[in-house]
Amino acid sequence: MNMAIDKQVNATLAETLQTQKAAFLANPYPSYASRKSKLEALKQAIIDHQQDIVDALKQDYGHRSASDTRISDILPSINNINYTLKNLKKWMKPSKRHAGLLLSPSKVAVQFQPLGVVGIIVPWNFPITLSIGPLATAIAAGNRAMIKMSEFTPALNKVLTQVLAKVFEQDEVTVVEGEADVAAQFSSLAFDHLLFTGSTVVGKHVMKAASQNLTPVTLELGGKSPVIIAPDIDMKTAVERLIYGKCLNAGQICVAPDYILCPEDRVAEFTAEYQAKFQSMYPDFAHNDDYTNVINDRQYQRLMNVIEDAVIKGATVTPANGEQHHAGKRKLATQLLTGVTPEMLVMQDEIFGPILPIISYNKLDDAISYIQAHDRPLALYIMSFDKQTQQQILAKTHSGGVCINESIFHVAADDAPFGGIGPSGMGHYHGKEGFLTFSHAKTVLHSGKFNSGVMVHPPYGSKLQNLLMKFFIR
Repeated sequence: MNMAIDKQVNATLAETLQTQKAAFLANPYPSYASRKSKLEALKQAIIDHQQDIVDALKQDYGHRSASDTRISDILPSINNINYTLKNLKKWMKPSKRHAGLLLSPSKVAVQFQPLGVVGIIVPWNFPITLSIGPLATAIAAGNRAMIKMSEFTPALNKVLTQVLAKVFEQDEVTVVEGEADVAAQFSSLAFDHLLFTGSTVVGKHVMKAASQNLTPVTLELGGKSPVIIAPDIDMKTAVERLIYGKCLNAGQICVAPDYILCPEDRVAEFTAEYQAKFQSMYPDFAHNDDYTNVINDRQYQRLMNVIEDAVIKGATVTPANGEQHHAGKRKLATQLLTGVTPEMLVMQDEIFGPILPIISYNKLDDAISYIQAHDRPLALYIMSFDKQTQQQILAKTHSGGVCINESIFHVAADDAPFGGIGPSGMGHYHGKEGFLTFSHAKTVLHSGKFNSGVMVHPPYGSKLQNLLMKFFIR
């Protein structure tokens, strides 16, 4: 993009933001009825266009499993809206607080005020869930929104634009498309809040750009989410509980299991069980429509480079489908890696695809120490039915969220916050926490005709003031 076009895009984005801000100021506190109506219309529009969404994502990916789209994009979006509709009236009510004896008889309450215009930057891996989820919450909180979609999902973006146009005016919700330069300009706009979902590397740039306007940010990043297979658990059960999190969307998930910490004497058992379960889930893999492609050639080549680097440096690759991958195709079964070392690319950055390194350990404390020594992940998965083991790991590790004897499904809990910690993100949304993220909690102190504050006015040193000081400073 040349400089003239670059300035034109920037001016258009800024103009759109100003239009939305002006519209917001004309209606700074939408009624409950208005918010409810918009959410209901949004829900219905998604339901009406669900086949269009399935078809568009299949086109964008080359092949994306229709069930993957319904389970991981459409279903969570509808559930989120249903949950929000059920609780919105309660969330909107001012929260009564205690003024305390010192401020009596004044009353204190917290009002939840819409922020204004929220910017939402959406990745390509779950473009409906990660656009509709934040949008529904932003609308519930009374805001307007601009949504920057990924350039890797053009067919889906077209459908989503049509869906949203049926529900919202341009000064309420606007969809923005474009490549990295547009995303950079988008993140530099003076939003009232900015939510970014994507990589840690890009998240740092987004936060830096937002800081120029002191725009508050919620960063939903990724990282290397580990699975600890404890000594007590049956291996077949452990694999059954984690494999779906690695295979859904071909592992292109920010909370997908990134690597396995396995007892040293059970690594071969894990590999065999994973292969057996994978092949039962995806029989005749080459022709199985239930498994999703790697989204594009660029991402596929990145994954091939990671595998090649690991092999060159001494790792062993075991394809979960029992066959070698075929160059030129983007359908890649889980590639199980053993003998991995820290200098391999696969152990340095988030994998975001169907590659699964297995690291052996001798004692559980060694596995915990490994996690402690690395960046705090977005998710941690514990495979153990021993309560003492579960509590030991929970107490000694930090992560955005945890599943015990399950993987990825904690993201579907609407009544709980979702977010990272440290390099895996900051802030959180989903449910009430999302409503609070996209609201300003405004404290309102209300005094009546009696003015207790006059008792502390100068001149200082009166008997009443001295008595008050003795009573309260003790």
